[in-house]
Amino acid sequence: MPDNSPSPPNLPRLRGFIADFTRLVERHSGDEPTILDAGRALLADLIATDDWLPDAYAQPDPVHYRQYLLHCDPYERFSVVSFVWGPGQRTPIHDHTVWGLVGVLRGAERSQRYDLQEAGGPPVASPSELLEAGTVEAVSPRIGDVHAIANALPDRPSISIHVYGGNIGAVRRSVFDPLTGQRKLFISGYANTALPNLWDRSQPVPHAA
Repeated sequence: MPDNSPSPPNLPRLRGFIADFTRLVERHSGDEPTILDAGRALLADLIATDDWLPDAYAQPDPVHYRQYLLHCDPYERFSVVSFVWGPGQRTPIHDHTVWGLVGVLRGAERSQRYDLQEAGGPPVASPSELLEAGTVEAVSPRIGDVHAIANALPDRPSISIHVYGGNIGAVRRSVFDPLTGQRKLFISGYANTALPNLWDRSQPVPHAA
């Protein structure tokens, strides 16, 4: 009988991405434009093939979107996170305080950027953007740091892979009231308590690695 069991995740692909991104931040520490430019290409290559994300880090929640840590650099120079959105789920308006890259792996997301008013008042929305699978966008305090993200699909989850210039689950950030612009501080944390085992080299390497 044919083996119809799902293939194991191609973890060497994720391991290679993390190694490449580690070299990038080591070579260009403090050079945000270079990190975002080169990092965008690395992330686009990672999400171009959907065979590597373990199922445990792709599970939606019926009520809230989930943020799973996949890797954090030991010096917390960057972190890699999978965001899983159920139908209709969205973030509040929020900032990041560090640079970030968002790449859509499955489904589609809608990104809404905002500008904060110096005198207070509601954040000013820019036209929303549809981010389809394979799309990568960047955020940072330098180029625009305030947005909200929503699942663009009404009937199934969407998943995006985020890379941030810090341990994003431990960064003190803010959400903003859409009517008043009032700021509320938060620390997001993560949905998982265990990370993917990238280092078990006893497992067979998929041919696509």
